[in-house]
Amino acid sequence: MVELVRAGRSPEELAREFEPSAQSIRTWVRQADLDDGRRADGLTSAEKDELARLRREVKILREEKEIPAQGRGFLRTGDGSAEMRFRLIDAENDHHGVSLLARVLGVSRQGYYAWAARQRRGPSARARRDAELTEKIRAHHATSDGIYGAPRIHADLREIDGIRIGRKRVARLMRAAGLSGVTRRKGCRTTIADRRAAAASDLVKRQFTAEEPNRLWTADITYVPTGQGFLYLAVVLDVFSRRIVGWAMAEHMRTELVTDALAMAIHQRQPSAGVIHHSDKGGQYTSVAFGQRCAQAGVRLSTGRTGTCFDNAITESFFASLECELLDRRAFRTRPEAERAVFAYIEGFYNPRRRHSANGQLSPAEYERRQAIKDVHQDGYAAA
Repeated sequence: MVELVRAGRSPEELAREFEPSAQSIRTWVRQADLDDGRRADGLTSAEKDELARLRREVKILREEKEIPAQGRGFLRTGDGSAEMRFRLIDAENDHHGVSLLARVLGVSRQGYYAWAARQRRGPSARARRDAELTEKIRAHHATSDGIYGAPRIHADLREIDGIRIGRKRVARLMRAAGLSGVTRRKGCRTTIADRRAAAASDLVKRQFTAEEPNRLWTADITYVPTGQGFLYLAVVLDVFSRRIVGWAMAEHMRTELVTDALAMAIHQRQPSAGVIHHSDKGGQYTSVAFGQRCAQAGVRLSTGRTGTCFDNAITESFFASLECELLDRRAFRTRPEAERAVFAYIEGFYNPRRRHSANGQLSPAEYERRQAIKDVHQDGYAAA
């Protein structure tokens, strides 16, 4: 019932459809909101249970008609905070004197009155602000499908909501709300070198920077486990913005896989001659067919050393993000199911929306858009 109300159904509508009354449904929703931390104007179920236990113990003392000398220690150590004891006094002061309850519960009467005064004033301005920020943080965390940690949530708050707060405060509120980003898994080996093939020299030498788009592309292959066996993914990444400009998926790792990814990159970007394509020395990238396709398009080949992930660190970093943000969190029954999920991740999330630290927490598409605007302005100033 609670989930139906939260989904938009009214208590009155549900009462007509099911047996409980509308008021009962409202009561359930209110209690669920208290238990989930969505509101703080009442007691959670755990707090009510604790109050019930304390009331039973107070009743025992009352029935004995006197407070035993050791009464102040009747609560077990750590089993009732001062906050909980003050709540009990507040709930019971219509039936028993504050002095009696304070003495039984081992707290001071002055402490209770100070607590009660604070309750009347309500939460502080900072506490209210923290509650508001936590709701926004929850929303951005949910929008990222639970992927973002504090740095990217911090960027969302700044860019989307215009909220200027410290990253440490975001991290603190996320910890308090039980929210966290995803972490990465260990990689696997998909590079199988062809010792007979002549590989291109390393034109990059780990200098993964580009002043403009379509100057340096990196490429590699990874695998996606499914119930039907592995699905292989080849990508081409533009180092300038970390955008995936070409990709292909198949149930094999033959040369056609990387050729198709390259063809997509060329079709989408229409690069001028001289763009560098950097990869490892896998047999697919050192094959004659792949070399001929690159020569036809004016693409310069570059390869790093075999078995050294740092020579292709940019693409390895993308695969690590793909694995921890999608593959480690899903189980795919079929290859088509995995294909749809990978497509949605690349074209629906990573390229247009995922914030990238190398881009100043801008998505690859947004980074390219802003850089294009900046270049137009600079060209206008130069012409003037």
